[in-house]
Amino acid sequence: MLECAPEDLRIENGRVSVAGVPGRGLHLAEVAAAAVRSKALAPVSEPGLNSCTYFYPDTVTWAFGTHGAVVEVDVETCQIRLLKYVAVHDCGRPINPMIVEGQLQGGIAQGIGSALTEDLVYDDNGQLLTQSFMDYGLPTAAQLPPLDTALVNFPSIVNDLGIKASARAVPSPRGGHRQRGRGCARRVRDHHLDLPVTPARLFSLLQARRAG
Repeated sequence: MLECAPEDLRIENGRVSVAGVPGRGLHLAEVAAAAVRSKALAPVSEPGLNSCTYFYPDTVTWAFGTHGAVVEVDVETCQIRLLKYVAVHDCGRPINPMIVEGQLQGGIAQGIGSALTEDLVYDDNGQLLTQSFMDYGLPTAAQLPPLDTALVNFPSIVNDLGIKASARAVPSPRGGHRQRGRGCARRVRDHHLDLPVTPARLFSLLQARRAG
């Protein structure tokens, strides 16, 4: 493409140029596009242009976040309604803030499902009863409140990009207790309450409190 010997090529700053003639060159994207269609590489490899590098940080870094929810419970019917949900997340320097916020909202939806609706129910013979999406309680858009999310950017000092993490931004009470080894349950004023917190379980808890 540049009509020169391979040894005269220089790759710098995303460009391929001819040694001694820096103005004569191509962007790597142009070379990559040509390489995909090139038959000249067939004898030595598949067409294409690729490069592989490895990065090993000296230490790990941690993301931080906080979540708050406004929840309404009807004490007569024990129906639970989420009125508002707010989350703030610090993933360092987000490379694509829109994708990070979408990932955060997806994690919130997963956490809400884990806390309120999703349950594996078995019969007395060990047969799974909630084995399809017709029975398993995945939360729908109608069950989710408006999700207000925000990112605060405090770049990490332990890597050159200043990034932390966003993939584990799931605010699940079930996951939090599993990490602590306490099982999938919450204690509500000294009462054991299995997750998810369904209206039926709330009703049983209220009945027991009233009886006691």
